[in-house]
Amino acid sequence: VPSFPCFLPSPSLSFRFLLPSLLSLRFWCFLFQLSSTNSVTATATTTFSSVLLLLPTSISLLCFPVYQSTVLTRRFDSMKMPVALLLLLALSCGIQTTAAGERGRSSSDGQCDHKPSLEPRPHSVSILEFGAVADGKTLNTIAFQNAIFYLKSFTDKGGAQLYVPKGKWLTGSFNLTSHLTLFLAKGATILGSQDPSHWDVVEPLPSYGRGIELPGARYRSLINGYKLQDVVITGDEGSIDGQGKVWWDWYNAHSLNYSRPHLVELVQCEDIVVSNLTFLNAPAYSIHPVYCSNVLVQNISISTPPESPGTVGIVPDSSNNICIEDSSIETGHDAIALKSGWDEYGINYGRPTMHVHVRDVTLKSSAGACIALGSEMSGGISDVQGDDIRLHDSLGGIELRTTRGRGGYIERVFFSGVEMAGVEVGLVARGDMGEHPDQGFDRGAVPLVRGITFRDVVGSKVGLAGNFTGAEGVELGSICLLNVTLASGDPWVCSGVDGFSEIVSPEPCRELANSEKSSSSCYDVMKQSYGRSFSL
Repeated sequence: VPSFPCFLPSPSLSFRFLLPSLLSLRFWCFLFQLSSTNSVTATATTTFSSVLLLLPTSISLLCFPVYQSTVLTRRFDSMKMPVALLLLLALSCGIQTTAAGERGRSSSDGQCDHKPSLEPRPHSVSILEFGAVADGKTLNTIAFQNAIFYLKSFTDKGGAQLYVPKGKWLTGSFNLTSHLTLFLAKGATILGSQDPSHWDVVEPLPSYGRGIELPGARYRSLINGYKLQDVVITGDEGSIDGQGKVWWDWYNAHSLNYSRPHLVELVQCEDIVVSNLTFLNAPAYSIHPVYCSNVLVQNISISTPPESPGTVGIVPDSSNNICIEDSSIETGHDAIALKSGWDEYGINYGRPTMHVHVRDVTLKSSAGACIALGSEMSGGISDVQGDDIRLHDSLGGIELRTTRGRGGYIERVFFSGVEMAGVEVGLVARGDMGEHPDQGFDRGAVPLVRGITFRDVVGSKVGLAGNFTGAEGVELGSICLLNVTLASGDPWVCSGVDGFSEIVSPEPCRELANSEKSSSSCYDVMKQSYGRSFSL
């Protein structure tokens, strides 16, 4: 006889006891899953829920060998179903919670959680087959154009791959085709020509109405796509070098004939992947998807010198369903900039940038912001999520920019898990930033900025913690700071802003310390709505 009391209930009693307990514990497990954002919490939740759920089962198993009567055996047999149910659901609770924690990056479901699966192309050719020479001096524009023209014949046969082997391949601008993989081998570098005559001149984008830097036309980018589907630009650590110094010198000397080109520009394209490459010395932008859908930029490196004027890394522009992850970017201006058109041109074109996810990136911006939304945002920017972001040695951290006359909106923006070091100004939302393309803008087109949340942000050696400044008619609404700690020399600057703050250092400005509000007024990407509180 055991020294502790054993109680083996009747089947009906056990079921009446186990079922409510099971449902109650399952509910608590669900709450833990919602609040668990790291593996430590998830592991604790798993242990807690499993022990509690399996406790009745363990007692029954300890008691069973002692009492061997037929009656108790029948009772134990009749309990097999609820006991098995307990085991199954306890394990499922643990597995689900652990999975949410082991993802580590974020327990929310972002755009980067829906990446495409890439299949090998059934056909492949080398650029060597079209007479290209890898000496860094011979112009290979015709070779690239002929290769792409040939590969168009495979668009309805599963697509094809253009293989670029090791070497330096000088070229002017060329266009891609649908169902194509451009693959750069290890040691392969595509070099942009420094002769502007090797870059075509094209009309301005309709959502801008002119070139960004000069009125009128603009130079075509080095690698282009127009109305394409299923395009992959990838490699084995190959590189694309725009040799941009001549363009920067012309810009500084005000001697450009047209606005500068980019390295890669894709217009009205769908299902795009850019991965496993290094982008160097872009004349202006490195990667510019505009009017595109379903774009994945993954495991890339972008670098332009600190003194390069106006160089930007990745610019999703009037595009949707964008994932940028596992990348390192250092630029002269903005590292990542979200845009959607310029004043009346962007308003008329009316295509927003939305459903953008940025995660696990390391960013440096010498004269701009690591992440910028705007200021050209007249088509609207919404549903932006960023997590696991590292910002260092930069002028600006995360900036939202707009001005009167832009129209449009910036809303439903959520950044979490941000680390800053050596950033002059940490967090910014301003309604007085940006120029106008011409005098045709409408001063009555007032932009809307609301539903912006910064959560779990830490920073060291930050100059100014943040600047939230509205402007004439431009109000900043529902700006939330949750668990933000910035070791800064100067506190927050605020005017024309409304919002909420909780666990913030340095102490937030009074506009964000509204005692009548709570975190339930903040936008939370995990809930995809306003009106539900955070679990801090």
